[in-house]
Amino acid sequence: MSLTNRILIAMVAGIAVGSIINLLVHSTGVSEGLKSLVDVYFVNGLFDVVGRIFVASLKLLVVPLVMVSLICGASSLGDSARMGPIAVKTLGFYMATTAIAISLALFFAVLISPGAGVAIEGAADFQAKAAPPLTDVLVDIFPSNPIKAMADGKMLQIIVFALLFGYAISHAGEPGRRLASFFRDVDSVIMKMVEVLMKLAPYGVFALLSKLFSSMGIGAIFDLAAYFFTVLGVLLLHALGVYSFMLRTLAGLSPAILLKKMRPIWAFAFSTASSGATLPITLRTVEKRMGVHNSVAGFTVPLGATINMDGTAIMQGVATVFIAQVYGVDLSTGDFLTVILTATLASIGTAAVPGVGLITLALVLEQAGLPVEGIALIIGVDRLLDMVRTAVNVTGDATVSLIVAKSEKQFDQYVFDDPKADQHSDENPGVVPSI
Repeated sequence: MSLTNRILIAMVAGIAVGSIINLLVHSTGVSEGLKSLVDVYFVNGLFDVVGRIFVASLKLLVVPLVMVSLICGASSLGDSARMGPIAVKTLGFYMATTAIAISLALFFAVLISPGAGVAIEGAADFQAKAAPPLTDVLVDIFPSNPIKAMADGKMLQIIVFALLFGYAISHAGEPGRRLASFFRDVDSVIMKMVEVLMKLAPYGVFALLSKLFSSMGIGAIFDLAAYFFTVLGVLLLHALGVYSFMLRTLAGLSPAILLKKMRPIWAFAFSTASSGATLPITLRTVEKRMGVHNSVAGFTVPLGATINMDGTAIMQGVATVFIAQVYGVDLSTGDFLTVILTATLASIGTAAVPGVGLITLALVLEQAGLPVEGIALIIGVDRLLDMVRTAVNVTGDATVSLIVAKSEKQFDQYVFDDPKADQHSDENPGVVPSI
């Protein structure tokens, strides 16, 4: 059975078990002894332990995942002078679209208030940390001791150090190439750790939702629906609106042609929920069907699969506001700026594998002074949204590739306009053009 199906089954089972326990606890015909037994051994016993272990596992991978992924991404830029303008434009567009995505997410989340009226047990006892001054936040981004930053989990400092370290690797010659190879091996190992964790995700989802719905009841599913459709709406707006506007204004190209040629990529992205797994068909389609020359596509598409996570940033923005509303925490303007900055930088370090956005959501919540345990509120529907946001991510990769290629005159307008260009790529998406 696929991971998606297993997580969906675990989600439904967790909601059902938790709701039954909630009815049992509030039923007058059940003995207090049985209620106490269920509460001690299941709700605050088995479910609580398994759920907390799963959340701890998510937090465990934050530091190594973000650091190694960023070092690999920064070191891949290379020290070629020819790649300089392309690298600057690509990174600039990816950062800009991510900032726009998180800003849209925060705006609509505040406007719609998907967490309003949602109450969970223990939420009133949570006390938000006092927000530091914005100047302190900016100064605190730069580490004085990277080892201490890693030990303390100071993610913004780790991100800055990883970018500088990766840049230095790309300019260190042969020693840098050896070190880059080492970090790529480490990245592969960490990806395997993420894969193992996601295989265990159904058990964590079941435990978290069982405990959650034992206190919330079945009525909470309607509150999750508000969150679900808020995220879905912003994802569609960003994919169909923001990207189309950028393509038309910055490159003078037809968004309709782009969206039509994106269909095979969307199908693969939605089914795998992984930008990395979709990379072969994305790369071939961008080059062979959209007319982006290999000199640009071979750089922008793999880099985008590593650092361009607009869909993940949207989820993090809506989830942050949703969790803050549930816990009754008012986010200030400084908090919103911190979330925008953190989510933008964190999305760069988000690996292109299913479900990993939940890991970086933990650091966004910590920076905003919100409880990481709030992930339990949205994890049940996250797998469904993960498929959609992966499709958004790959759309961003193709859009930025087209804009950069057009500006660098590394673009074939005839291929882009040709509806039959390289149609066989749909039939054989596993073939990757040489880079």
